[in-house]
Formats: sequence, C-alpha cells, structure tokens
Amino acid sequence: MLRTGILNPAVLNLLARVRHTNTLVISDRGFPFWPQIETVDLSLVDDVPTVLQVLDALRGNFVFGKVFAAEEFLAHNSPEKLQALTARLGSVKPTFESHVEFKKRVPHAIGLIRTGDTTQYGNLILESA
Repeated sequence: MLRTGILNPAVLNLLARVRHTNTLVISDRGFPFWPQIETVDLSLVDDVPTVLQVLDALRGNFVFGKVFAAEEFLAHNSPEKLQALTARLGSVKPTFESHVEFKKRVPHAIGLIRTGDTTQYGNLILESA
C-alpha cells in the first residue's frame, strides 16, 4: 500500500508512461474533452484541487524541462497568480503562447489531468526533461 506521495493509481499510471520529452497536461475544470488522450478527472468542486496543487504533487515524481501556458493567462490573472506559478517552476521559465497554439499541443500528450481549478487560462503542459 502506498503511504506517501501520489496515491491516485490513475495519476501514477500516467506518470509511469512519461518518457523524455513526453508531455502531460494539467487542466482547469472547463478545459475541452480530448477523446484521443487519456483523462484522469480529479475535479471535485470549484478550485478543488487546483492546477498548482496538482503541480505541487507531481514535482516529486516528474522532472520537467519545459512548461507551456496560454499567454491569455497573463492578461486575465493577477501578478500574484503569475508569481505563484513561477515560484513552483523554479528555474524553468514558462513558455507563453496563444491558447490556440497551446491546444495544438494537447493531442500529443501522454495524458491529461483535469482539476476543479477556476483560474482563467490556468492550464499547463509539462514536458519531461
């Protein structure tokens, strides 16, 4: 029985399949459904869990070299939200691109973890190092 770290077997299964340069999406509650990739839905109620909470949980098991986010995040969220994101990424600087370009990356991901996050354009794509 797992006693620490990520306990969700579906999330662990996704992580076990991520290899060098593979990607994993962490999405908000309203992100479109992508039938061609596996989705693990962790949403419970508004903002439980959040994208950043899932990112925090993954960091111990996932080494990411790149992070992609929608540039619209910058226009629709406070500087504090940006600071909270960048603080969690450490030396990895997020690449901001239009949400249209961002969504073109989604079908190539190993999987998607859906959260209850209500942050506008708060979705992330993590690329493994």
